Amino acid sequence: MSENIGFISTRFTGTDGVSLESAKWAKVFWEDRHVSYWYAGLLDRSADISMCIPEAHFQHPDNAWIDRQLWGRKRRSPKLSRRINDLAEYLKLTLYEFVERFDLTVLVIENALTIPMHVPLGIAITEFLAETEMPAIAHHHDFYWERERFQNSATPDYLEMAFPPRVSRLQHVVINQAARESLAWRKGLPSVVIPNVLDFQNPPPPIDDYAADVREQIEMGPDGKMILQPTRIVPRKGIEHTITLLRRLKDRRCKLVISHQAGDEGEDYLAQISELAHDEGVDIRFFGDRVADLRQFDNQCRKIYVLEDLYPHADLVTFPSIYEGFGNAFLEAIYFRVPILVNRYEVFIRDIEPKGFKLPTINGFVNRKATSQVRWLLDNPDYRRQIVEHNYEVASKYFSYEVLRYGLQRLLRNINLRMD
Repeated sequence: MSENIGFISTRFTGTDGVSLESAKWAKVFWEDRHVSYWYAGLLDRSADISMCIPEAHFQHPDNAWIDRQLWGRKRRSPKLSRRINDLAEYLKLTLYEFVERFDLTVLVIENALTIPMHVPLGIAITEFLAETEMPAIAHHHDFYWERERFQNSATPDYLEMAFPPRVSRLQHVVINQAARESLAWRKGLPSVVIPNVLDFQNPPPPIDDYAADVREQIEMGPDGKMILQPTRIVPRKGIEHTITLLRRLKDRRCKLVISHQAGDEGEDYLAQISELAHDEGVDIRFFGDRVADLRQFDNQCRKIYVLEDLYPHADLVTFPSIYEGFGNAFLEAIYFRVPILVNRYEVFIRDIEPKGFKLPTINGFVNRKATSQVRWLLDNPDYRRQIVEHNYEVASKYFSYEVLRYGLQRLLRNINLRMD
């Protein structure tokens, strides 16, 4: 039976995890003859299959004002409560319009009932589901209790009500085992684990003309070894571990390339790692101003690349994160057949490592063993090819679109069973 599926979030645009994973879900739904439609405050989907409501974006001025009053305090004013409820009521009306306009049969809620970046939207969705009993799937990427900034708030009642809610005919999907356990413990809600995936049945295309000059633009030199850290410059990404690795390698061919910018968490960490790299004699290249969501040219007529343009040129990917909800950079390195070094964060230990990947790992510090393994990978092309092919096969088995397809078909069968 074909379904009209409505995806709902604060935004569907760019390369954030929610936008990327929802696009993969929609692709697999389409291959099974289900049609997807989109609702958000910021969209890059076609206008004939989407509904853009600016007030649904977490950065909309109305929500930004509400957000400033909610966190870091224990009491909220009557005015704040009215503003929250008024915006929620308006958004709920737009949800009714969205469902009616596209004759939707199932909703997929992408993180909007998970992390309270937009409290009125979470309330609106919860009330809509309670009023209509419409079948829905809540896809949870990272819960509010995992983020420090949401621990002190004037909104415990709304958090309990809507993040996530207990309503009938709403199925919950999480991306790792720890999230499944915490959701059951904190909310008493069952959930299904569907990991992040990539299309391993279709390998990436070869380097095209546009991306052929990436190494030249980074000034790698003919013998340079590109050590790519494909992360934002924030403390939890553990870039200092990569700097330590390059110091211990003592190989002047190795250049550390950071693909992203500092983002919205300040410049202090950027200054710290810049100083550390200088003191340790590590050649670090910040390439974030040349990487964006789309290929284009900047105002200096320089090429702007996408992250996928960088991976094929890398000799090693480093992923020394302290915490990750899943770790898309890990799968991307495997997909582009690049060896990767990983810091054994919790989700990696429980959900990824047992699958049988072969790769150097660290446990919070770079030791002699990890350094030797990386050096061997960099200097032995035959061994490198053997490792990346093995890892590609493992990922194809456990983190492919076929795994996602099985999970989504199971969720839709549950909906149909409940309707019978």
